[in-house]
Amino acid sequence: MRQHRRTLRLLGSLLLVAMAASVTGAAPAPAASPTPLDRVIPAPASVAPGGSPYRITRGTHIRVDGSRETRSVGDYLAKILRPSTGYRLPVTAQGAGGIRLRLADGPFGAEGYRLDSGRGGVTITAAKPSGLFHGVQTLRQLLPAAVEKDSVQPGPWLVAGGTIKDTPRYGWRGAMLDVSRHFFTVEQVKRYIDQLALYKINKLHLHLSDDQGWRIAIDSWPRLATYGGSTEVGGGPGGYYTKADYRDIVRYASSRHLEVVPEIDMPGHTNAALASYADLNCDGVAPPLYTGTEVGFSSLCAGKEITYDFVDDVIRELAALTPGRYLHIGGDEAHSTSHEDYVKFMDRVQPIVAKYGKTVVGWHQLTGAVPAKGALAQYWGLDGTSAEEKARVVKAAQSGTGLILSPADRVYLDMKYTKDTPLGLSWAGYVEVKRSYDWDPGAYLPGLPGGAVRGVEAPMWSETLENSGHVEFMAFPRLPGVAELGWSSAGSHDWERYKGRLAAQAERWDALGVTWYRSPQVPWGSGGR
Repeated sequence: MRQHRRTLRLLGSLLLVAMAASVTGAAPAPAASPTPLDRVIPAPASVAPGGSPYRITRGTHIRVDGSRETRSVGDYLAKILRPSTGYRLPVTAQGAGGIRLRLADGPFGAEGYRLDSGRGGVTITAAKPSGLFHGVQTLRQLLPAAVEKDSVQPGPWLVAGGTIKDTPRYGWRGAMLDVSRHFFTVEQVKRYIDQLALYKINKLHLHLSDDQGWRIAIDSWPRLATYGGSTEVGGGPGGYYTKADYRDIVRYASSRHLEVVPEIDMPGHTNAALASYADLNCDGVAPPLYTGTEVGFSSLCAGKEITYDFVDDVIRELAALTPGRYLHIGGDEAHSTSHEDYVKFMDRVQPIVAKYGKTVVGWHQLTGAVPAKGALAQYWGLDGTSAEEKARVVKAAQSGTGLILSPADRVYLDMKYTKDTPLGLSWAGYVEVKRSYDWDPGAYLPGLPGGAVRGVEAPMWSETLENSGHVEFMAFPRLPGVAELGWSSAGSHDWERYKGRLAAQAERWDALGVTWYRSPQVPWGSGGR
């Protein structure tokens, strides 16, 4: 009799399941398991898994302290989670449990954080708002990739139990976008900023001027933008940012905890400026606008005083628009400038940057002059760059010049992956995903003093790139690896383990609508497991 009742109960349960499936039109979902804490990119400094996962539900609140900065991070998180979960997720200073964001003293530095997860909730703790923001990026990656979609998804929304303690290796983790060869709109730049933020990039280097286009309005020299910005590679319409546009980009980047580093390249790469104002040319004759891709043919006139009036005006206006510490003055491929004039030019220009409260950044050719005290040199040489050139950079570092590492045959994101890549260039070689990841910034240039390397940066030159899809195809999947080189400890860098974590990111890129390259070096489709 007891067995008969047990059988009836079992049949009744199966009937209820069948009825539920017929109502929803789907079979019961298999049991979900949360993403392990060590599956995120960049690799965290310390991971201690354990305990029950936390489940985000309709009753979850995002709890913040009373600071405006913490509430801002909470609002950002809520905007990501609400469309896909369908939950209200109120951001509040009241209650207990849920997702808690808190500022507190601790061993976090300016950008580190601690994430604690368990059945009762998730708490992210940091000393600074940027640390909370980076912790939120980790939380995003611990949730299913469908959390990134803009429509309600089925879930469940589980966060694995345990603790992550995390701080970055380097303070400079940058990405450069060349908006000069091809112009990118404010919305396109914002889209890239959001993609950079997911991987804890904290510098957006904007290459605002080159031979093919001048992209920032300068009130004292208006033709720079209206005429010099009127074209691009291939002869397209070009464009430029008004000062309001630029401020909008800076504000948006700041809301994602990225600092904008503007670049005005000089004395070379200046044809757009020379075409706009004849007096900037040594012979007083303005060249035509340029829409090709050659380099090294243009130069400001180092011997004319108007050149330095021009530079002063441009730097003054750009510095006033830029709250960050740095201003990049280029300095590369000045092949039409004599060495004597190059040194003279940099001796005049670097103090102007300091006069307006900014720190000089220049491409590593700056070390061929005398870098200003505190200046940073951005190294873009190759593995095969001459020993003499590398020694000059190392000598400058030994004298106190900090280095940002951007070796072109490792992290130039516009380099083709293979000979068959439809976009990009190949002058530095082909750069597949493993090559981009498999090097150590701290050991790349032998002889550097400790602390000379300030970080890494992934430049994206745009000779062949015309839209966001092009940018994304060249950035993904290489960009996350560069971010990891900048954030994670050297001991954590291991290609065999990394490529599995990278494979697991593909579903997230798809959910975000990111265009990406399916490298044969990565086990896509396996989830990396």
